Amino acid sequence: METVETPVLIVGGSLVGLSASLFLGRLGVPHLLVEKHSGTSHHPRGRGNNVRTMELYRTAGVEPAIRAAASVLAENHGILQADTLSGAEQEWLFKEIDPGGALAKFSPTGWCLCSQNDLEPVLLQHARELGGEVRFSTELVDFEQDASGVVAVLRSRVDGSRQLVRAQYLIAADGPRSPVREALGIGQSGRGDLFHNVSITFRAKRLADVVGERRFIACYLTDPAGAGALLPVDNKELWVFHAPWHPEQGEPLEAFTDERCIAHIRAAAGVPDLEVEITGRAPWHAAERVAERYGAGRVFLAGDSAHEMSPTGAFGSNTGIQDAHNLVWKLAAVLGGWAGPGLLASYEQERRPVAVATAARAAARSAEHRHPGYSALPGTGRQQNVLAVALGYRYPVGAVLGTDPAGPAVPDTFAPADAAPGARAPHHRLADGRSTLDLFERSFTLLAGSDAWSTATTGTDVPLTFHRLDSDTPYGLTPDSAVLVRPDGFIAWRTDTLPADPAVELREVLDALLAR
Repeated sequence: METVETPVLIVGGSLVGLSASLFLGRLGVPHLLVEKHSGTSHHPRGRGNNVRTMELYRTAGVEPAIRAAASVLAENHGILQADTLSGAEQEWLFKEIDPGGALAKFSPTGWCLCSQNDLEPVLLQHARELGGEVRFSTELVDFEQDASGVVAVLRSRVDGSRQLVRAQYLIAADGPRSPVREALGIGQSGRGDLFHNVSITFRAKRLADVVGERRFIACYLTDPAGAGALLPVDNKELWVFHAPWHPEQGEPLEAFTDERCIAHIRAAAGVPDLEVEITGRAPWHAAERVAERYGAGRVFLAGDSAHEMSPTGAFGSNTGIQDAHNLVWKLAAVLGGWAGPGLLASYEQERRPVAVATAARAAARSAEHRHPGYSALPGTGRQQNVLAVALGYRYPVGAVLGTDPAGPAVPDTFAPADAAPGARAPHHRLADGRSTLDLFERSFTLLAGSDAWSTATTGTDVPLTFHRLDSDTPYGLTPDSAVLVRPDGFIAWRTDTLPADPAVELREVLDALLAR
């Protein structure tokens, strides 16, 4: 077999794998991505991109293209609950994602409703433009690893030909039933399967008249004859309906015939003669599982291979994209020679606790919204602070210094002015119109309250830039203060005391953070 070499091999070309390719390309890391399917997703799923994910895509230069791809749903907001679409019982679980535009104080961007089938082509185009090699109809057959790398066997699903790939690292973004995770013998913890749905895509021109001006993200229908969730695709004639499915009771997927699906959708709409054309159906499973380890040796899990979450709130895909972002800068640092391999251990230390906490929040939100097919009782009170999950997650342990190791990975509330180690660096609008978040991607950034720290960035081979901030920012800097922000936009370290030799102090900090 022919053998090729690449620094990083990505297995899986859905949202997480393509995002990893995009992020690697932005950092100039050559890589190969293989995906067993023949192209990007055709199914409109995984639509909710939260504000943190959009911050990452903004930094990566793809936000405008994503918003253009998502323009058809730009005016859709909120979750509606009703007995039927035309029934008398109507309640908005929430009507606006960002009421009053308050989010602008905390972030330079906002939420974006972009279906997976629209988002993946954007990521693919930009990943390839940045030099990423992406191969569809190609599957991982086998792999082995040693102290210096991973040897993978790939097979073309077109002609059956095989190829050996030698990579220094492998990212497994190969889904919830991850063959890579299974091969590594990594178990999972959590409550397991929560509920099951069949996602039905259909065309119904008159349904828009029934919906009227209610521009929802999703509508949960509670009438037993039409229970499910309705999601608009174009607000005109293309729709998706999630119908409860009970394989645990022996119900086969084949039971969802066109006739049954049409009758169910008509009952949900409350329109017995609604013209419905079924265009597709696909089963999906809501679960709460987290891998016990996020990798082994030179192989790392990301996305659904590392964690499964209930879809309510779109926490699963966002957590996976943020996994990739966390891992990629660390791989780039190790491959670039300015970090030791020990840095990679912080990937699991940081991301696994976030996944455990977020998966629990997602399940609780499904119960709160009474997601069709989920029989769990909701807890007391509604989850008001989704921003605590989207923007407030933090790293108590990992490539950070000065944190409380016992602190929560996902707090109960979001603190927008939190500039402590382990937290996301706060947004602040700079004099030139940029956000502080625009400073973080390819290097560490030293933010300081005076020029006394400006010379500290010299004398190190770690990519490092300096920026002075005034005192009236969320960072709370005094003339003696300094905050060190990682390439992924998380605060690694801070001090409010000016040392005798700032350069020596900073070099020692970087050596500790980067396992040098």
